[in-house]
Amino acid sequence: MLDISKLIPIMLACAWISSAHAQAQEEVQARWVADDLATYVRSGPTNEYRIVGSLTSGERVTVIQTQGSYTQVRDESGDEVWIESADLQEERSLAERVPDLKERVESLNARLEHLNAEWKRRLAIMTETLEHRETRIDELERRNARLDDQASQSRERVRALQARLDTQEEDLLMRYFMYGGGVAGAGLLVGLLVPHVPRRRKRDRWF
Repeated sequence: MLDISKLIPIMLACAWISSAHAQAQEEVQARWVADDLATYVRSGPTNEYRIVGSLTSGERVTVIQTQGSYTQVRDESGDEVWIESADLQEERSLAERVPDLKERVESLNARLEHLNAEWKRRLAIMTETLEHRETRIDELERRNARLDDQASQSRERVRALQARLDTQEEDLLMRYFMYGGGVAGAGLLVGLLVPHVPRRRKRDRWF
């Protein structure tokens, strides 16, 4: 006995494949009415057929067949009409592209705003870092100037102390020289005077 429940998935799959194939063919045969005009459509593939309406500029249609300079199309409402092939274009109409373009513009604007905010943030950080470094450099320059002043004062003090020490050494040498000269002169004077000092005579003692 044939099990219908097993055939249902197969039937659904076949229906889906058929629908997808038809949709793919329809996408391949898709055309758009030229953007720069609104064209009249006829009931047949020549100018002899009567005008039955018009298609809006940029409207999407599906190609059914082509005869001569006319193409039979199906519009979005399902009506099948004939239009001059020159009035069709293969690329999407502006009416369909504008929303995508607007979305891209909005996306680019959002990215630009993000980049601008990120740049401002980085610029603020760099400015703060630069100001901090400039402040630090100013502090170091002031400290270096103070150290230079202290070093200059220290050198002046060292020179003054060295000059004072040299003067004290000269005074000390002069004192030593004078002291030595005085001692030498006194010794010479004593040497000259001693021979002239009368000697005491020794007394003879009788025991």
